[in-house]
Amino acid sequence: MESSRSTRWDGNKAASPGLTSKQAPPSHIATSHQPAPPAATMLTAEDKKLIQQAWEKAASHQEEFGAEALTRMFTTYPQTKTYFPHFDLSPGSDQVRGHGKKVLGALGNAVKNVDNLSQAMAELSNLHAYNLRVDPVNFKLLSQCIQVVLAVHMGKDYTPEVHAAFDKFLSAVSAVLAEKYR
Repeated sequence: MESSRSTRWDGNKAASPGLTSKQAPPSHIATSHQPAPPAATMLTAEDKKLIQQAWEKAASHQEEFGAEALTRMFTTYPQTKTYFPHFDLSPGSDQVRGHGKKVLGALGNAVKNVDNLSQAMAELSNLHAYNLRVDPVNFKLLSQCIQVVLAVHMGKDYTPEVHAAFDKFLSAVSAVLAEKYR
């Protein structure tokens, strides 16, 4: 005997008791009819303050931290090396240090323009989508590596609150960089 709560994958019964196919999903569930909010709107004023404060400590170490994050990414996710076929990818190489400085410089620009990320990152978004054709998943991988580098160097100043704020921020940056892929 079949329970009235069962759901068949062929869709012959409602997926949830009490929710008919004519009812709209709850407002917190995105549907194809609802555009996603801009990524930066998820950052609170406190998040932005924490990001600014953390960035002040990291800004003078862009080349070092950027190279360390890239080296960590190449080591942890070796498939990312394919985007740098003409680079000397050995730790501390001039090319890794130079690109690391560019990456963290762009991140610094994003920190300064946190309320207008799409416009601030438009050129980079175009470059990565149309010219370099970087798989957007790599933005998330690099974001994780940046988080680790910041945590290592900031020590106790990299509190759970700072981590959460930076995680939201880097997710917003990744989302903006991936906008052109849609």
